[in-house]
Amino acid sequence: MEIRELIGDIVLTIVMVASTVVLVMRFWQDLLIAVAATFMMLSLGGLLISLGLKIVRLEQSVVQRERTMRVNMEEMGKAMSAKYDNTMGHIEEIVDGLSRRMYR
Repeated sequence: MEIRELIGDIVLTIVMVASTVVLVMRFWQDLLIAVAATFMMLSLGGLLISLGLKIVRLEQSVVQRERTMRVNMEEMGKAMSAKYDNTMGHIEEIVDGLSRRMYR
């Protein structure tokens, strides 16, 4: 995942942190509480970005597994078709052999 895809999340995190600092400084006018709230919002924003990245990785993993399963299903279908054709050929030989015996 490129940084371009994360720009929206980063901007929203910055806005969240800035608004938290302004609100805390305005209501309580305490620098320690403002710093603690800022770190809390930064960690929350980082957590949300991390969660988004994990979801993207999970989606990519699901797509890759789906692709692998599709290829395996195609190979299995070809193998089953070959076995079916082989079995049908064998059954036809047996039926032909029985037909020849009956007409003699």
